[in-house]
Amino acid sequence: MHQWSALIIAASLAGCVGAPSGAPVQSRPVSQPAPANRPAPAAPLPTQAAPSSNTFIAPQVLQAPGLRGVIGSSERRLTQIFGPPRLNVREGDALKLQFRGRACVLDVFLYPLQPSQEPSATHVEARRASDGQSVNRGACVAALRR
Repeated sequence: MHQWSALIIAASLAGCVGAPSGAPVQSRPVSQPAPANRPAPAAPLPTQAAPSSNTFIAPQVLQAPGLRGVIGSSERRLTQIFGPPRLNVREGDALKLQFRGRACVLDVFLYPLQPSQEPSATHVEARRASDGQSVNRGACVAALRR
């Protein structure tokens, strides 16, 4: 084991040794670049869409106090309750709406409950606007209602 340690230390110190004092130092002409020891960058891989499935998976619906009138609501209804969303992110048949107020930020996730149905709110996350710490969902809903 000590032999390997000695070899590793000797190899790492070998790069620290300079030319002896008085020996001529060879320099590379400016027009000739230093040889690259790095491999050429790889070409980016093409992005591929996730395989689609013909099987509908019904979402789980969050049941929690203070979310009455929010869970099960459509995008249009949520906009009536909270005003225009700060973010509106669509991904496939799912939708995320984000509403923000002084007290909190509310993320509402909408998924269709049946195949080919309009998405409705099935899940809600809430956090403080100041530091992102989780807060009570029902309290945030109450604070953001118009």
